[in-house]
Parts: sequence; structure tokens; C-alpha cells
Amino acid sequence: MQVPRTYWLAGLSALALAIPVLAQGGPESLLPEGFGEPAPAPSAPRSQPTPTPSPPATPAPAAPGPTPTTAAALNEAAAALPGGASNAAEGDEIAEKYDLPPSARRSLDLIGPLTPDLGGLDAGAFGRDHGKDLAAIMRVTRAPFLSRWASILLRRALISQTETPRDIGGADWTADRAWLLLRMGEADNARLLVQSVDSDQYTRRLYAVAMQAHLAAADPAGLCPLLPRARDFTDEPGWFMAQAICASFSADQGTASALLNQAQRRGIARGIDYRLAEKTVGAGPNSRRSVKIEWDGVTNLTSWRFGLASATNVPIPAALYTTVGPQVRAWEARAPLLTRTQRSPGVAVATRLGVFSGIASRDFYAELADEEDADDAVTARGELLRTAYTGASAAERIGAMRQWWTGASADGWWAGPGDVHYGNLPALARAAAVLPATEAAGADTPWLIAAMLSGGYDNQAARWSAVVNRLDGAARERSWALLATGLPSPQIGLTGDRIGSFVSQDESEGKQLGRSLVAALAGLGRLPASDRAQLLRDNGIETAPRTRWQRALMAAAQRREAGTVALLAAVGMQGSNWRALPPQHLYFIVAALDRAGLNPYARMVAAEAMARIG
Repeated sequence: MQVPRTYWLAGLSALALAIPVLAQGGPESLLPEGFGEPAPAPSAPRSQPTPTPSPPATPAPAAPGPTPTTAAALNEAAAALPGGASNAAEGDEIAEKYDLPPSARRSLDLIGPLTPDLGGLDAGAFGRDHGKDLAAIMRVTRAPFLSRWASILLRRALISQTETPRDIGGADWTADRAWLLLRMGEADNARLLVQSVDSDQYTRRLYAVAMQAHLAAADPAGLCPLLPRARDFTDEPGWFMAQAICASFSADQGTASALLNQAQRRGIARGIDYRLAEKTVGAGPNSRRSVKIEWDGVTNLTSWRFGLASATNVPIPAALYTTVGPQVRAWEARAPLLTRTQRSPGVAVATRLGVFSGIASRDFYAELADEEDADDAVTARGELLRTAYTGASAAERIGAMRQWWTGASADGWWAGPGDVHYGNLPALARAAAVLPATEAAGADTPWLIAAMLSGGYDNQAARWSAVVNRLDGAARERSWALLATGLPSPQIGLTGDRIGSFVSQDESEGKQLGRSLVAALAGLGRLPASDRAQLLRDNGIETAPRTRWQRALMAAAQRREAGTVALLAAVGMQGSNWRALPPQHLYFIVAALDRAGLNPYARMVAAEAMARIG
């Protein structure tokens, strides 16, 4: 008997969330049957999808990650919410008042805020077929990802103004893109994406994701324009509580108080969830509510709790962040009402994940150190950063950079090879890029090059090609590998003997760094032709795609679907430990990016591997 597709996808989702993909030896299980195969031509022109209150599934929480909105028990109480004819009529009046005229409506066929002239991918980046399959992959993919550069590329793809595939509605397609962005830590971009759809085109799924996006961005006020129709699509308790919050923000404190009292009486919200809503209502104009928030007995952090606490500047106990994924710390990094000191752990995570650029990270730490109430440790670290950029000599600047990149991460993340915290490097990218290339940098050279490449300064890194061969030991080898993979064109010797020498000197477990170098160079097309077959064979790298993931990835690259390639490449880099990334995976990821016209990203991912495997 054939298993219905909906049950098959549900089982797929549960499996993908339970088992780290890299531990399975490949992300094949994420790909629906038939993905990557040509779809039959449509028999009729595509019609504009119309939202209906019937049921696409609401997004399952990422594992680990914040649970949707409020406790599951609140869903039962939501069944008693009022929804008679008078409420429906009132909603229709509000909707009619604020509806856009036809000339101002936005098409669901082309959605995304990042247009090509702003750096977005081309409109056909995800192709015109297999939208449902791509959405299914987005839903079960575990984020964040190993590679900072892979995450940066996927963010660019997900927020680009791209065509909606033919087999999925534009609102649901937007919802799945935004839901993945949230799990990547991209709260602001997820909110921006859901706002790309007119509110009268929302579906049940997009309403669910929109609530998550606005809470992750610490923006409960953003829910207010969605309220009139949201009540017709979902009985989620958060939308009832949002009515009270939005009434307060409109200075209608009488209605806000009545709704809060109703929620408390009916058990729609209890405990910390109710108190945070009450606190948010108290932030409205003319409100006289003063609410003290205590976290005693709270055992987990949800998006509802994060969003309302961050929106009202209520400190969240550090222990609660251990109950969610690192993406929630990245949400914290951009919460506008939190102090810089409160946001510091989040900025460390956001920089490591690629949510923050190196420049944004550098500016944050400089401003943090200049605050009047900054403690001695923060001030000293700020002084290190200042010296890294403005020290009197190259040696002084390099010394400050070394102390910076070996300093413990604010979120307690572990160090990588050379006791270097890779997440600390992007803030130094520009400082490293303006240094004169000198062999006096010695053992610091690979990390100076890695810092430059973490910020995309590949041409500046190329200047160090002249000094690499004058270095010794591990510093020479890793610096050479970074330049061999990261530069726009190789400016160092890439002979078979030199590559073989690197592999033989590699002391990492299973010679993973050396084998990964061979895989990356093969993906970039940089192995010498005469030695290519031997190097691949000696290091166990097969270039013929054999798994479904490999075939789908390379087929998407051949079609030049940059968005699909970005997604499938990220699928192959789920997890948090670079040592779990097989060199075979790295080959196909780098090769697909290169063939899809994304060579700069292919090189940066390859160079990042050379900095982080060891």
C-alpha cells in the first residue's frame, strides 16, 4: 500500500530533527522522492493563490529551539475564544479600512526584499518546479550551520526577490523561507520577508510564522496590522493576547484591561506568559500597570517569552538560553531595547553564525567599551580592539589581534585549532587586511589570513603569498592551504608534490584537514591535471555523485539555480562540529557552488574549512 505523502513527510521531519544529518554519513534522507527531476509542464496558467482558513501545518519548533508562542496547554483554552458574528463584522470593517487598493498590491509570484540591484540573486534562483519539495527540505533542515559563509549565502538566497515555484502558494513559500531564516538566527530578515506579503494574502501557515518572526525581532507591535484577519485563520492563544497588547499600544487601556482579565479568567494564559503580556500592555501610553517579572520555576524559553521580555527590557536568566538553540542568542544581538552589555553574548553568536558582519561586530565592541558603566574587562577588551586597528607598529597590532582571537567567547563557545575562536576573527578582518605582509608575523600568519578571508578580503590576503614559503612548520602549512583555497586565482605552487606533502604532514585525526584540502581544490578545479586522479584516489574522494543529495546538488548547479544550491549546500553542513564534515561532502559543496556561478562563496567556504578543521 502506498503511504500518503503527508504522512511520509511527517515521518521525514521527525527523523531529520532527531538525528544530526552529518552523523548519518549524508543528508540524503532530507530529499523527497523525485526531487531534482523535471516536472511536467503545467496544463493551465497559474492563478493567484487565495488564502483560506483551512489547515497547512504550523511550523514545528527547531530542535533545540524555542517552542511556538505559549505552552501547549494554552491551545485547549483557546477553543473558548469569542468569535461570533459581531467580532467577524468588526474584523471586516477594520480590514476594509486598511486594505490596499488593487494598484498597490504586491504579486505573490515574485517575493523578497533583496532585489538584484541590491545584491539579490536572480529571480529564477530556486527554479520553477519542486517548490513543495524545497519547502519540505527547509522545514526539516537543522540550523544553524557549520559554515559562516554557507549561512551568509543562504540568507542572501532566502531574502532575494525570487519567483515562487509553480506548485506552491506564494504565502506558504514565504512562510517556509522565513521559518528557516528564524532558525538561522536571522530574526530581522525573517520579519522583513513576511512583511513582503500583503496581509490579506496571508495563509494559516504564514500567520504562524509571522508571529514567530515578530517575537524573535522583539517587535510585538508588528503583530497589530495582522490582527483583523489572524483571528479568522488561527485560534493560537498568542493572537488573543496580542489583541490586548495592541489595544494598549493604541492607548485604549480599557479594552486592553478587559481582554487581559478575560484571558486570565478563562485560563488562556497563565504564569510567566500572562505576566509578560501584562508587562507589555503596561508599556502602552496612559497605562498605569506596573508588573514585576520573576523567572522562578520557569524551565524553558519560548519565542513568546523571549519576544515580550526583550521588548520590555526584562533580563532573561542565562540558564534559560541553554534550553534553546544558539539562534536565539543571535535574535538577542539585535533586540533594540536591550543594553549593549545584555546583547554581548548574542553578538558573539551572531558574528560566528554570519548574522553580524565583521564591521557590525567591530563597531558593537568599540561602542560597548566606550559606555560609561562598562566594567574593566570590557574596557580592556575594547582597548585591544583599538590597538589592533591603530597600534603604533605592525607587531603591536598583531599582538593585540592575537589576544583578541584567543580570548574566550562571550557565549562560552569552544576554541578551534590554535586555540583560536573563529567567531572573534571577523571583527579583525579589516585590521588584518591593512597590515603589511611580513614573515615576522610567524605563527600568527594563518590566523591573520583567516581573519581577512572571514571578511572577504581575498585580494588583500593574496599579498601574503610572497612570505608563506619563508615560514616554518604548521604556520606555513595552514597559511598555504588558506591561500590555495581562498584566493581568486592561485598565486602559490599547486603541484601534486606540494599537495601530497601537505597531506603527509597533516596531524589531524584521520588526516581530515589534508583530505579536505584535496576535496576543496578538486571542487574548485585547482588540482593539477596530471596528478588529479592519483590525489583523489589516495584521499578517498569520489567525484561521481552517488547519493540522492549529491545528485540533486550537482543537478541544481548544472541548472544554475543558485538558491537551490545554497539550500542543499547548507543541508550538507548541518551541525556544530567541523570534524564531523566528511571531505566527500566538502567536495560536492564547493564544486556545486563553483559551477552555479558562486565561486567567491565556494572559495570562502573552502578557506573556512582550512581554518576550522584541525
